[in-house]
Amino acid sequence: MLHTVIASHHLQVECENFVAFALRSLERSLQMILIEPLFGPIPFKFSEVAMHQTGFSRDLFKDKTVVITGAGRGIGFCVANVFAKLGARVIVHSGRAGTATKFSDTAIEAIEADFLSRSEIGSFVEEVAARTGTIDVLINNAGTMHGRFPAGDLTDQQYDDLVMLNQTAVVMVCRGLLPKLREAEDASIINTVSISAKTGGSPGSSIYSATKAFVSTYTKALARELAPDGIRANAISPGTIDTEFHERYSSKQKLEGTKSAIPLKRLGTPEDCAPAFVFLASNQLSGYITGQVLEINGGQLIA
Repeated sequence: MLHTVIASHHLQVECENFVAFALRSLERSLQMILIEPLFGPIPFKFSEVAMHQTGFSRDLFKDKTVVITGAGRGIGFCVANVFAKLGARVIVHSGRAGTATKFSDTAIEAIEADFLSRSEIGSFVEEVAARTGTIDVLINNAGTMHGRFPAGDLTDQQYDDLVMLNQTAVVMVCRGLLPKLREAEDASIINTVSISAKTGGSPGSSIYSATKAFVSTYTKALARELAPDGIRANAISPGTIDTEFHERYSSKQKLEGTKSAIPLKRLGTPEDCAPAFVFLASNQLSGYITGQVLEINGGQLIA
């Protein structure tokens, strides 16, 4: 009996040590592979053995095609650069003129389209389909608030614009590029939603929050429907991220109040979000994960 207890204890210790090592390895490899190429060197060297054990390598997405909407700034811009650094061919969408000149990496191709227009969404889909044989990863990141609209003052046009950009565009892009995703092996769809999909957001953001809740549910439905095709579908739900989005739609006072209420005592950054997209995009890292919404919010929402 004593020998059994001792053996059990040793096994538990070995498991705990392995888990601790794996977590340290994952954190360090994320920093080296994702952060160092964009933001400068980090003060350690990481072994190729550890990189192999955690599933990361500098060519994790070599020969893969990644399509990202809403990549002209903020989270989408950061994510596009990270995938390019990991060997992917990246096709990005932006609704802003001059986006192509913002990307220095030749692996990134930019297409401009106004996602408030059904015809331009359709043209974007056609252009992407014409440029590539298969699509391995589709990231629907385009979306915004356009402003804060009290429920009683919301106009039909404001409502239509929010639904078109945040909701309809996601459906149209998924539908239009689905044949290219089906041609790939182990494709992944990642939709960007928002913490407000669960919380309802703050005053003036009711329709924005509702569109994000729609996309969350749509993602789960896609996961069930597309699983037989080998396509995984997940969503990433950022909390309050320090980007131009909140510079436009939140006051400094509101952001300070939000920051003080977050357990980690800071706002998020695009760099906090990027590794999650990489994780969910890679079948090697997350091949058994589908239909999930991954919250990136520093503990702002714990549920």
